[in-house]
Amino acid sequence: MRDELTEGRRYPEEPHPYRSEYQRDRDRIVHTKAFRRLENKTQVFDPDYSDHFRNRLTHTIEVSQITRTISEALGLNTDLCEVLALSHDIGHPPFSHEGERVLDRLMRNHGSGFDHNLHSLRIVEDFEEKYISFRGLNLTFEVREGIVKHSRDCTQEEEYHVDISEYRLGERPLLEAQVIDLADEIAYNTADLDDGYDSGLLTVEQMIEQMELFHSLYRQVEAKYPEAVEKLKVSETVRRVIDVLVTSLVSQTGRVLETHGIRSVKEVRQFPSRLLGLEDRIASQNRELKDFLHRNLYNHEVMRQSREKAQRLLEGLFRFYLEKPQRLPESHFSRIDIWGPERVVCDYIAGMTDKYAQVKYDLMD
Repeated sequence: MRDELTEGRRYPEEPHPYRSEYQRDRDRIVHTKAFRRLENKTQVFDPDYSDHFRNRLTHTIEVSQITRTISEALGLNTDLCEVLALSHDIGHPPFSHEGERVLDRLMRNHGSGFDHNLHSLRIVEDFEEKYISFRGLNLTFEVREGIVKHSRDCTQEEEYHVDISEYRLGERPLLEAQVIDLADEIAYNTADLDDGYDSGLLTVEQMIEQMELFHSLYRQVEAKYPEAVEKLKVSETVRRVIDVLVTSLVSQTGRVLETHGIRSVKEVRQFPSRLLGLEDRIASQNRELKDFLHRNLYNHEVMRQSREKAQRLLEGLFRFYLEKPQRLPESHFSRIDIWGPERVVCDYIAGMTDKYAQVKYDLMD
């Protein structure tokens, strides 16, 4: 996607003398309150467990780094890739994926739903107030579309609780958006191996026995560094896992683009499926890695306790503010007549950090 092909901004602006449109969008994302709040939102491990593990912000930075590497290797628009990586989780609620599941369930009980990508769109279009001339950030069309579609293909037949009809429903997202979904997966799978081991919830023996890719790479590390301590062998192996996955993605995608003669944005959008992916064998090993994490980390008793805490807090906050909407901040209370009480309460909770949600829960009366 070349810069000059952009479909522009909702409200026209004069071009900047030395920053591209996507660089400007990147900078606007980084300076948002929503981006700053990611520092205190859980990735996998509750901050009460330890402050050494990834949070939603450090995860985002790692996704951005992997995305830039892939983008440069494939000759994509790196500035567009970077802003999409940095914005991909700004709509995430507190308490990791459990927070999203709880809010979605609560909203479905009221005939709607919650999706963090659609919430991200509302943040950049409406909630962030930094400019005199318009609401939101006035991002380019490609960034807004990528926020909505990077991790799923949206069809015209589906119903959404946010109006996304302008975002080329039924068409594939740009390659720059497709990269984000896979870079995100590579980042969190490998980070969760790393943090899971450091936490003591995962052992080297488990990882060697249950994951072919980890087993083969760990044996290579052992052969080269036999005297190294186990922790450093694990770190070196995780680094090599990232390299294998990224290299496979770049190689396979390059072959697919060449095989199908993809040369234009139109051809990307009209292609019957997404064009980015891993080689078959590596894809199988990656699925094995994900299955391993679900069995041994995400379903661990420690993780279940964190999920139960999240459910208790979010359900309690949702009930409390529905019963006492006057306790909402004026900026949210004033929107009830527009959006309805359930959506406004959901918006307020979704914007909270883990710590702030706990504080507000403790203050309920």
